[in-house]
Amino acid sequence: MSMEQVKIEASAPAAASRPRRRRSQRLAERTLALAGFFAAWQLIAMSGAFTPVLLPSPMAVLQAGWEMLLSGALLPHIAASLARVCQGFVLATLIAVPLGIATGWSARTGNFIEPIVELFRPIPVLAILPLAILWFGIGEASKIFLITYGSFFPIFINTIAGVRFVDPVYVQAAESLGATRMQIFRRVVLMAAMPDIVVGLRLGLGFAFLTLVAAEMIASTRGIGYLIVDTQLTFQTDRTMVAMLLFGFLGFFMSMLLLLIERRLLKWKRGLASRH
Repeated sequence: MSMEQVKIEASAPAAASRPRRRRSQRLAERTLALAGFFAAWQLIAMSGAFTPVLLPSPMAVLQAGWEMLLSGALLPHIAASLARVCQGFVLATLIAVPLGIATGWSARTGNFIEPIVELFRPIPVLAILPLAILWFGIGEASKIFLITYGSFFPIFINTIAGVRFVDPVYVQAAESLGATRMQIFRRVVLMAAMPDIVVGLRLGLGFAFLTLVAAEMIASTRGIGYLIVDTQLTFQTDRTMVAMLLFGFLGFFMSMLLLLIERRLLKWKRGLASRH
């Protein structure tokens, strides 16, 4: 066995362990940041600078959340909000991704679709809310429509960008191998655009949660957004903060789920990057 082979074999485990060390370090830093945030919050609450109505301590919020969970008051709100977010987000994805692909792939299609989308994109969700009630009433349909509207645009824009800005080298290589236009579209463009599409999905999911608060203000009796408004009106600030933190945890969990799906779908990209 040559010295070069020995060096390569010895360096392989070290190279494989580097990503694990980086992940561990990243996790430790993020955990430390969160611990520091909650510790600072606890100290400020204990200082007496604010009354518990204005700023309850993290322990008071945790206790309120535990009581709500044990009483069964929390789970129906979580289930209602998750159902609305999932329905609105899936509907937005089913509309935005095909439209974005068609717009990015065909300039003529883009000439028809993009002006209409750009006309509505600056209009905020709250401005659409009265129309949503007028069109769909105060039931679930209006809430899902608003969530779909809010999450549509980032998915659509990122899908267009992913399709339009595919590296020309990939397309030229496929053409030189005799690939047809449809084969290039399916096997090159869609695969290369996938990272941007997934980024759009993660952004769209964030907008879905942002829109959920406005959507659940429409004559709701269940949902985390409704819980925020209801507890705020009765000055139950600890329960209000439970609902706010729930938004953060649920959004984080669903974003991590999308990230795991992205890693499974884009294994080829990581493998390609590791060769360079």
